[in-house]
Parts: sequence; C-alpha cells; structure tokens
Amino acid sequence: MRLHIIKWERLWWSISALIIVGGMISMIISYTTFKAPLRPSLDFIGGTRLQLQLVCGVEGNCDKPIDTGEVRSVLNQQELGNSSVQVLEDTILSIRTQNLNVDQRTELQRELNEKIGQFDPETIQIDTVGPTIGQELFESGILALLVSFFLIIVYLSVRFKFDYAFFAIIALLHDVLITAGIFSVLGLVAGLEVDSLFLVALLTIIGFSVNDTVVIYDRIRENTDKYAEELSINDIVENSVNQTLTRSINTTVTTLLPLIGIFLFGGETLKYFALALILGFIAGSYSSIFIASTLLAWWRNRQSEFIK
Repeated sequence: MRLHIIKWERLWWSISALIIVGGMISMIISYTTFKAPLRPSLDFIGGTRLQLQLVCGVEGNCDKPIDTGEVRSVLNQQELGNSSVQVLEDTILSIRTQNLNVDQRTELQRELNEKIGQFDPETIQIDTVGPTIGQELFESGILALLVSFFLIIVYLSVRFKFDYAFFAIIALLHDVLITAGIFSVLGLVAGLEVDSLFLVALLTIIGFSVNDTVVIYDRIRENTDKYAEELSINDIVENSVNQTLTRSINTTVTTLLPLIGIFLFGGETLKYFALALILGFIAGSYSSIFIASTLLAWWRNRQSEFIK
C-alpha cells in the first residue's frame, strides 16, 4: 500500500490544527479556573495532599460511594473551602489543600472519620510540598524543554539544513501541544492533574518524535542527492516517507504495547505518565509522517517558485 501524503496534505494539517485549537481553548478555560493552562498538582503549587481509604471491613462503611458534597461540607467547616476534592474508586478520597500542620491534619482526619466514614489509618498518604519548591520544579522543567528545543535546532541545522530543523521543531511543538491540550481537557472534565512526571514525559516525547523525524529526513536527503534531476520534491518526499513507513509503524507499535500495559495495570502515578507517553508517541509518529515531511515539501516548492 502506498501512502499519498502530499495529495492530502491540507487534510493532515487541518486535523492537527483542529486538535491543537481545541486544546488551546481548553487551556484558556483552565487558566481562568486554575491560573494555569493545565490543572497543576501539588508538585507545582505547593500544599498538602491527603489520600484516605475507607475500611470496607466495617459494616455499612462502603455501602455507597464517598459523597464529595459531604466532604466539602467538612472542609468548609475547617475553613478549607478552596481545596480540591477527588474520589477514586468510590472508597478512596484524595484532598489537595493549603499547607496544613500536624494539628490541622489531625483535626481534619477526625472530622472526616466522624462524618464521612471510618478511614484506614494504615493506608493514609500525606504529601506536603512548599510553594517555593513547586515553583522551582516548574521553572526547571520549562527550562529543560527550552534547552532541548535549542539543541535539537542546532543539531539538525548542522546535520541537515536550517529548514529541516525548523520544520522538525514545528512537528515537536505539534506533539507537545496535542499532548498538553488533551491533558488540559482531562483536567477540566476528569480532574486530572499534571505533576513533574508530565514534564519528564514531554521530554521523552520530544526525543522519540525527533528520532522518527530524523529517519525520514535522512531518507529525503539521500533521495534528493540521487534523484533531484529526475523527480520533483513532492515525489522525493512521498517516496521517502513510504520507504520508511514500515519502520515508523513498527517502532511506534512496539513502543506503545508496554506503555498500554503500564496504563492498564500500573499504579496511579505511572498510569498517567504512561498515558502522556501514549498520546505523545502517537502524535509524534503522525507529525513525522504527515506534518514535518509535507511542510518541508511545501517550503521547497515555494522556494522554487521564488527562484523562478
């Protein structure tokens, strides 16, 4: 089967544009709600997170799911009304709130035990992060992303040409925006928060995507050297993509299989780390095949028109 990517290039661009615009709209809504384009976790904004699980061995304790309204009533009484409440698997309660000292945590747990149900003291998880540390984590992660983009531009400009590097960066931004946009939507509709592992996932996605793009660009350069006099840039790009298509698909599928396993059976933290990688790797394969290569062909055709 031969893939006609140039013929339908505007379709590929439109699909990406729609997903990215939808994600950006979600980020704007998220920013007005959480003061951040994605719903931030404790890692970035600081505070205290308590995770408590009901003791289902006690009669009637787990007959119905935890009512978030009742939890918020308890929090309001403790003057913690701006806290984030999430119920996991009906019997696990996760609360993210401002920094609490030992006495405040003890009082909150006592009230929850009295009014919500008996929670198992052995399964209680308490995490506390200062706002300064959270800010440093965020700034370090953003700096790592920017440095990686810069180094990729330098490397691809040296190995290929600047236009190769430029469109590779466009493809990488495409992957990051799609992944971040979907997580922004999930933050609004499902309360999904992003932590420091999400930034690690973005860096991993960038590395995977640029590797796939370099393979295709390398074949385009080889075919350009061989057939520049015989074939148009559109034919060269299309032939190059089809020649590397099987490799791209095999690499992506074999990478996704273990990630899907982690997402389905991994713990809560690794689950969403794996989800970010799954979304990013799919977006990366798509951008390498349908975005970076078609944009390069479009640009080279425009250059030819200018020369004429």
